[in-house]
Parts: sequence; structure tokens; C-alpha cells
Amino acid sequence: MQLVALGLNHKTASVDVRECFTFSEDQIKQALSRVHEYDEIQECVILCTCNRTEMYAVVDEAEAGLAAMEQLLTRMAQAAPDLENDFFCHLEDDCISHLFRVSASLDSLIIGEGQILSQVKKAYSIARDVGTTDAVLNTLFNRAIAVGKRVRAETRIAHSAVSVSYAAVELAKKVFGDLSSSNVLLLGAGQMGELTARHLVENGVKAVFVSNRKYERAQQLAERFQGVAVPFEGFMKKAVDADIIITSTGAPHYIIRAWDLAHIMPTRPDRPLIIIDIAVPRDVEPEAAAIAGVKLYNIDALEAVVESNLRLREQEAKLAEIILQEELETLVERFRYLTLRPVMVRLTDKAEAIRQRELKRALVKVPDIAPEERKAMENLSKMIVRKLLRDPMVRINEAACSDDEDFYLEAIRDLFKLEAIGEGRHREKNSCYRYASK
Repeated sequence: MQLVALGLNHKTASVDVRECFTFSEDQIKQALSRVHEYDEIQECVILCTCNRTEMYAVVDEAEAGLAAMEQLLTRMAQAAPDLENDFFCHLEDDCISHLFRVSASLDSLIIGEGQILSQVKKAYSIARDVGTTDAVLNTLFNRAIAVGKRVRAETRIAHSAVSVSYAAVELAKKVFGDLSSSNVLLLGAGQMGELTARHLVENGVKAVFVSNRKYERAQQLAERFQGVAVPFEGFMKKAVDADIIITSTGAPHYIIRAWDLAHIMPTRPDRPLIIIDIAVPRDVEPEAAAIAGVKLYNIDALEAVVESNLRLREQEAKLAEIILQEELETLVERFRYLTLRPVMVRLTDKAEAIRQRELKRALVKVPDIAPEERKAMENLSKMIVRKLLRDPMVRINEAACSDDEDFYLEAIRDLFKLEAIGEGRHREKNSCYRYASK
């Protein structure tokens, strides 16, 4: 059995193709509930975000399994199967490495973005609830989630803004620190301005005022932020109450003049005013930056911050790669023994059952035995079982992923008649994982 990943993302497929493979949670649940129709797929998780749709699976054989996975994905998307150039696939170690990179946000469109880890958790939770995960994918996804957390804890890969809107919020925080007593005035209803205002609201600003040439649009936007709409012709009066002004109107000329700001700043002593001008052409007259108390940032200044932070994240990504390699080697070693674990468990369980049964029979013959003598017999029987099993266990571990693995598995089963206890071979087929392909 092999571990494989198949999917498409922002690196392999255009947005129009990715849109076809964007699935809701209900669609994913329905698809997972049909996985049993594909004999080639033993375990399965489907991860779907705005930039990727990926299926991770344990399959009997890679070629047939990947064909079944592609069929399932195209069936979900109701798309033509001629998408060979859009899909990628990863096998075994590469599959593990890819999921680790995804969870650590190293494979994201923006390195270090914060949503992907929660999306990986959600994808795994859905599959686990539907019942399409077992020992292999449970182990893989739990480790991948832990790796994502470790990368965020041990590097600064997510500690700096890499979007204009987030950079604006960081600049505001540098001036005011806590934003809970700050008022925001949003001029214009452009997407970037709205996004910046949303980030400021998420960071706890006190109030939001919205002004737009179309007052109805200002009202609609103000409702989203539980704010107040302001007529466009009177926004400078409200600027007196603002601590942060975000402007992105698209006007062909300056809408805020230095002269206007020079007259309102004396009415607000000891209160700095941050103006974030993300309009092109600019909304604020450049000379406004020279007025005492005014801190003016335009789109170029914000993009410079973003570029600097991107370089910082790229440096942190190199540290994250070291963590991922260490975690990969650890998990690969753990997977080596996953194939042999069921037979080792059954051997241990059978030996323990025999030990308890024979000890119980012996104790019946000596009902007056003292508690310390009973404990001595218990410990003696445990030690005998442990020493008898030690050499077989060592040889089984040594045989993991070697040419002798199948020989030792069959020998242990036959010598100890393990099929008479616990789960049979059919269940073992579904839960074992031959990590090294022969």
C-alpha cells in the first residue's frame, strides 16, 4: 500500500480551472461518503481552499489509485477528465513533505499566511468524522498539524504584514499601540480601503465613519462595520474626530488639501492623525506630510513595507525548511513500523491473555496466598512473557521494510496462530501501510 497526493493549486492550474474544483463542505462530505465505491482507495482526505484542491489517500497501488482519485475529483467537479497538465501528484516521502509544506504555509501563494493551518485541520476533521481515515492518515495529519504549529512557534514566518491592508494596520499600531480608543474615517468604497477598514475593526477600533460620493453606498458599507455614514461634502468636519483616515476614492484630483488639514489639526492638540492614502492617483496632497501631527502614508510607502516583510518571511522560510526535514525523517521512521504493528499487537495481546488465564488458574490452587506473594507471582509471569517475546519483537522490527518482512509476518502468524485472535487479514489490509514500495 502507498501514500499518495493528487490535486491542483495556484502553481499548476489557472483560476478558471481551480474554480471548477472549489467544493463546499457538504460536497466534500458527499464525495468522501462515496470513497468506498473505489476499491483502490483505502483512506482519504480532501483539502479544498481558494488556491488548492488536494486529495491525500492510502491506496493499494499508486497508478490505479491515482486514476481512481482523479476520477473522483473530476466527478465532483463535473469536469472533463482531460486535465493531466493541471494535476500534480506526490508519492510516499514526497507526499508527506508536500503536506508538511502546506500546513506550514510554505506552499501558499503568500508564505506565512495564517488560514491554511486551520483549513488543514478542518479537512482532516471532516474526513475523520465521515470515517475515511485510519492509522496512516490519522498519523500523517496529526503530525502535519503539529508541524504547522511548530513552524509558527519557532520562526517569525507569520509575524509581519505582507499585504497593503495589513501593513496599514501595523503602521497604525506603531503610532497608537492599542486601537480601542481610535476612530476611523473611510473615504471611498474601494475594495482595498474596505479591506483595510475591516482589518482595523478586527483589531478593535472604537468607531468607523464611512463617506462616499454615493451616500447609499456609504450607508451599506457603514452597516457592515456597525459604523456611521457621512455625507461626502462634509467629511472634513468628521475628520476632526478621526484618528485614522483611509482614503481610496479614485478621484482624478486631491480631495484632502494640506490647507484643510492645517486648519483642523490645532483643534485636536496632542492627537496625531494617521492618513493612509491607498488611492492611485493620490487623494491627499503630498505637502500634508509636513503638518505637525500628521503622518501620511501612500501606496508606495505601504508596498515598501510589504516588500521588506516578504523578504523577512523568505528568510524565516529557510529556518522552517530545516524543521520540516527533521519532522519528515522522524515520521518516515515511524511509518517503517506501521506495517508490522498489527501483528505485534496481536502477538502481545495473545501472550497477555494466556498469562492472565494461567495465573488465574494457579491462584485458584493457592487461595490463602499472601498479597505480597500474589504480587510476586504477577510480576514473575509478566517478566517471563516479556523475555520470551523480546527476541521475536526485535527480529520483526529489524525486518521492517526489508526483503524479509513478508517472511517474518507469515512466520509469526503461523507459529503463534494469530489469526485465531483479534482482527483478521481483511482488516489488516485496510489499516496497514507498506511505506517502502518494492
